[in-house]
Amino acid sequence: MSVKVGDRVPSVTLKHLTESGMQEVSTDDLFKGKKVVLFSVPGAFTPTCSAKHLPGFVDNAEAFKAKGVEDIVCLAVNDPFVMQAWGKVNNVAGKVTMLPDGNGALTKALGLEMDGTAYNLGHRGQRFALVADDGVITRLDVEKPGAFEVSSAEYVLKNL
Repeated sequence: MSVKVGDRVPSVTLKHLTESGMQEVSTDDLFKGKKVVLFSVPGAFTPTCSAKHLPGFVDNAEAFKAKGVEDIVCLAVNDPFVMQAWGKVNNVAGKVTMLPDGNGALTKALGLEMDGTAYNLGHRGQRFALVADDGVITRLDVEKPGAFEVSSAEYVLKNL
């Protein structure tokens, strides 16, 4: 069962790669005391994710800040090295936090995993976007399989 509006973002600790090396980041710290938009993609460097999903949030980062969003987080069931490389290619510095969920711990805790084994992708996260205030989910939009509508930057921004 997936999380719903009114639930807290599950408490999970993940690892991500920074200029200082591999660092742990907890969702408790990431969401504490601020408004955060988290969007999930099935995979870094995949067609829709690279052409539309991530670039939409990068391009609209200032508009999100103007609406009180303090952090935009891109989540994918990929390793920290892939997420760092994908972020660099898309010039996310200062705009989007790249959060690798290599083992799918957060994705599973949210109840939003998907089985992509038929496409040789393994187990990944569904495409979705959520808004959280101080760790409490205030909006959650999950895409239908194959769709890219309700988790786009433009849709999320319009509904803030």
